[in-house]
Amino acid sequence: MEPTKAELTSRVLTGEELSILARKVPMLARLKPDELECLGRVELVEAPAGSVIYKQGETPVSFCILLDGEVRAVRLEMRGGETPLVTVHAGEIFGESPLLLGVEKAGVQVSAAANTTLLRIDTEGFWRLMATCPTLRQAVLAKAAQRIHSFSTMTLHQEKLMSLGTLAAGLMHELKNPGAAAKRSAALLRESLSRLQDTSICFCRSPLTTEQTECLLDMQREVLGRDKARPISTLEEADAEEELANWLEGIGVENAWKLAPTLIAAGWRSGDIACAQKAFPGETLQLALKWLEALISATQQLTTIEESLGRLNDLVIAVKKYAYEDKNGAHVIDVHESIHSTLIILGHKFRHKGLVIDKDFAGALPQLRTRGTGLTQVWTNLLDNAIDAAPEGSRVQVRTWREGQSIRVGIADEGPGIPPEVREHIFRPFFTTKPAGVGTGLGLGIAKRIVTQEFNGAISFTSEPGRTEFVVALPIESSESEAAPVNHTD
Repeated sequence: MEPTKAELTSRVLTGEELSILARKVPMLARLKPDELECLGRVELVEAPAGSVIYKQGETPVSFCILLDGEVRAVRLEMRGGETPLVTVHAGEIFGESPLLLGVEKAGVQVSAAANTTLLRIDTEGFWRLMATCPTLRQAVLAKAAQRIHSFSTMTLHQEKLMSLGTLAAGLMHELKNPGAAAKRSAALLRESLSRLQDTSICFCRSPLTTEQTECLLDMQREVLGRDKARPISTLEEADAEEELANWLEGIGVENAWKLAPTLIAAGWRSGDIACAQKAFPGETLQLALKWLEALISATQQLTTIEESLGRLNDLVIAVKKYAYEDKNGAHVIDVHESIHSTLIILGHKFRHKGLVIDKDFAGALPQLRTRGTGLTQVWTNLLDNAIDAAPEGSRVQVRTWREGQSIRVGIADEGPGIPPEVREHIFRPFFTTKPAGVGTGLGLGIAKRIVTQEFNGAISFTSEPGRTEFVVALPIESSESEAAPVNHTD
């Protein structure tokens, strides 16, 4: 049989019972019996070891004073882990911080670590005691300030680690594809060079005529000088390969089905190899086309390696701009480059949900002259939220424009929208509409703090079903940055 689940029991205390129990709590012991009335309706809660007092994301917040025992608060993470936050001992309080922050549902899981007895006061009673009991109010505010500061410091640190994790994960995803492509192309290039060597040795054993030499040189110049083939549809490509393979077989070429795909992919057709048909009669044509196919393949693999290395270089530049944008002192920020580097870092998340990035960037947008730092963190948080809210296969729009002496950046998704009842709370620290363990509730709070405090800007949003857009307004130039020399961002 499964063990019986530990459950809470509670009852409302009389004034006499409260007066006796208050002597066990230093915070309440100083109050006179008539002052205890400011607590209003007080419940005595018995919590057996292992019982849950606050269920994360579900239990309404209340103000609690621990009489005996011990409780522990943890944050449940999305993948089943727990982040320890605080342990509360006899004589201490908890629940005051979320109440002061206006949080309605518990943002953490609070459980009894031992058999525990506590006093519980509801929201109405908490605000009544804060208004009518100065002695208790001072103690509550002091504890809340200490706890909020400690919790904020820890959670901000975790948020930075999460951002670093996002950066690292994004970079690894982005580096993986071009790296794998370059490695694969290098192996294919080795095979192509080997085939070129084999055919070249065969040519050396049978001296070429002047016509044959000129034909090979012409084809080599054609391969090395030809622009990249125009892309064609899969159906057109299959038809062209079949047509060329049939033509090659018709003139006696063996394994034409192996040669045709490479020639077609490079843009070659039957008319392009007419000189080879004329200059290399009989079985020698097979050798000439084998040499041509190996040369084309080697050139294609070199192009792929160049493109892959170029992609890797672009990623390094994007990460450099992302990581080193924030400089001390006055500097210049190109908003478009800042957004672009963040989009590259988050590219794997867009692809994972099949999202289309719709960029509408204003031309000739001025650069920001500022001392502010952290702008890429703003784009990361706003884009991350947009990705989470957007349905699979939809669009995320990023647009920029100038309005007066400020630059505006809009980031919009096609998600269900923000419910009206939570809109006034979304910039508040620790507030989140995501399931337990998915978010800390700090992303938008951090974005607002950076925009307003670092850049003297503003952030706002509009929301309706099918479209939510956050708009960031950034002054082009602040008075603080004019006095100091400006260092341009690399």
